Amino acid sequence: MNIGIIIGRIGDVDGVALETEKWIQVLKGMGHRIFIMSGRYARHIVEPEDETLVQMLSFFSPECEWEQKRAFFLPRFEDLDELLDQLEYSSNRIAVYIFKWILTNRIDILLSENASTLPCHLSMGMGIKKVVKNTGLRIVCHDHDFHWERGDRYKSPFKEINDLVNGTFPLLSPNASHAVINTYSKNTLREKFDINATLVPNVMDFNEPYAEIDEYNRDLLDNIGLGNGDIPIFQATRIVRRKGIETAIELIERIQDTKVKLIITGTYADDERYGHYKELVQLVKDKNLDGRVFFSRNRILSHRTQSHTGKKIYSLSDAYAHATACTYFSKYEGFGNAFIEAVLAKRPVFVNNYKPVFWHDIGSKGFKTVMIEENNLTDAAVDEIFKIIHSKKLREEIAEHNYKLAKKYFSYDVLEEKLAELFY
Repeated sequence: MNIGIIIGRIGDVDGVALETEKWIQVLKGMGHRIFIMSGRYARHIVEPEDETLVQMLSFFSPECEWEQKRAFFLPRFEDLDELLDQLEYSSNRIAVYIFKWILTNRIDILLSENASTLPCHLSMGMGIKKVVKNTGLRIVCHDHDFHWERGDRYKSPFKEINDLVNGTFPLLSPNASHAVINTYSKNTLREKFDINATLVPNVMDFNEPYAEIDEYNRDLLDNIGLGNGDIPIFQATRIVRRKGIETAIELIERIQDTKVKLIITGTYADDERYGHYKELVQLVKDKNLDGRVFFSRNRILSHRTQSHTGKKIYSLSDAYAHATACTYFSKYEGFGNAFIEAVLAKRPVFVNNYKPVFWHDIGSKGFKTVMIEENNLTDAAVDEIFKIIHSKKLREEIAEHNYKLAKKYFSYDVLEEKLAELFY
């Protein structure tokens, strides 16, 4: 089949983009041809002729940013009619782009990557809904997270906007199949909308080399600022508030070994006005941890490349190759790619029992980890972490046990079985 994927951005390090790439790899291996329509390409994912750039679909497009500000952040009641008119106009434009793209590429089925789930781009979700309604084309909605899970983020003072959100996200259509990434979401869709969604966990490729030191990445720690004998603990996430990075910083403060260093790999591009990043920088200064906490400052992305100044950019795999262990003290996640990545890399990972997923969908399967509750870093947890990072034998035992479990539950083989159900 010709499968058309609609996504706000791809090639980035966020969970939606990363998981979409895995679906593409598996779907191509199953014999399908993949076409992508996106507002931003950090790099080529399929053949360039199969990629279509529609800048309106970017989360950073003028259209999207204006819609979000007027609907949620800076609402003005005198602008409601203008907002509704603009949403109608922009969604119609997007629908026309999608319709022409479908015809040009003879697309058999659509795949909406969170675009019909989370209203972070209102007119994109509306445009997709219009296309499905008017063409009758089948669509698979890959639902990563929902607006009701984000507190007040997507609540508007305008009843009309709230009605629009509730009527568009998620997409309710007889032509739509839904894939969710955790049991909580599956149960919620059934209870709220009588939708029998397919549970498709996030996965990793266990058949390819990962987290291996080679000539390219051998100098990674040196380029970040670490020295010989340092013990690097990696926080391989974006810099957003829910990631619990302040707990990882607290851990470094409480470990009485100045050789133990924390490297925060992620970008802060999704941090509104860099507010949380600035808070973390100040926290490091307040705790006198300047020499023990490092921000990689865009030296680590999802793939190897070069900066505009010619500096070497490392991949997440390169980062994990140098990790002694990893922290993942998130407060909330739809799934939690960073946990599975660390396990694939054969590195111990210290985790908060993040809601609503970790224990039910991952931890209860038998993984060995240091798990804390409500980001409460107890003395017992710190002591156990200290033992693990200072014992190579213990780290290897944990790594081998976790790797076997993850391969059983979160591999590409599992993903292929699930996609065969969805794209029949």
